[in-house]
Amino acid sequence: MRPTSAIPLIPGAEPFSHSGSSTGVLLCHGFTGSPHSMRPWAEHLAEAGLTVELPRLPGHGTTWQDMAATGTDDWYAAVEATLLDLAERCDEVFVMGLSMGGALTLRLLQDHPDLVTGVVLVNPSLAMEDRRLAFIEPFRSVAARLLPSTPGISSDVSLERVSEGGYDRIPTASAATLPKLWRTVQEGMSGLRGPILAYRSTQDHVVGPNSLRILARRAVDARLTIHLLHDSYHVATLDHDAATIFEGSLAFVREHSRSEEGADR
Repeated sequence: MRPTSAIPLIPGAEPFSHSGSSTGVLLCHGFTGSPHSMRPWAEHLAEAGLTVELPRLPGHGTTWQDMAATGTDDWYAAVEATLLDLAERCDEVFVMGLSMGGALTLRLLQDHPDLVTGVVLVNPSLAMEDRRLAFIEPFRSVAARLLPSTPGISSDVSLERVSEGGYDRIPTASAATLPKLWRTVQEGMSGLRGPILAYRSTQDHVVGPNSLRILARRAVDARLTIHLLHDSYHVATLDHDAATIFEGSLAFVREHSRSEEGADR
């Protein structure tokens, strides 16, 4: 993975960090998106007094060409490093993810069950929606040379004049790494433990209902709660139901916090 620091950021794509209580929250944004889609959520949790980290995934928030040099291993490494850092600074950590960020969130729970107290998902991408990826994955390099990018999927928001700040093109090389992440997460679902709160938009033009169906069917030992959002599209964190997500996730933290400080705020 080549460095991206010299490439200007899309306005609003900056990471967010706030030092608060001994209860930490890690937020993971989605594929081709940036912290822009999660910043109001992060700010809400920070205003409640929690310690919050919202990193920018490698290759995101700059250009799709920059992203083409990265993949799911790079993105997972970034959120894992943030989790480990939060775990050193906080007594407990909750992890929350949007779309592909939801898959990263669940993988963190699988790999670090001792560090993750609870999980919140918003329209998580946990399964293949585009079957063409199954054919592209084994021939990633060749496919990327023949078709470097495809039309983007960002800003699926029902509110008018609201942008996610994502890319208008999807780098083929990066997209071809998604099936590996989905397989890893699905294979480990039976071992998931702890509370999971999930939100699903009934009108989602990016991720279908199959992802949460798979999670509900396989995560038999997790305490899974699913709430439907009837007035938002895929990027619900910037849509009509954003307040429902923000307030619900804070209530979830307070309910499941092991820390007296986190529970009382």
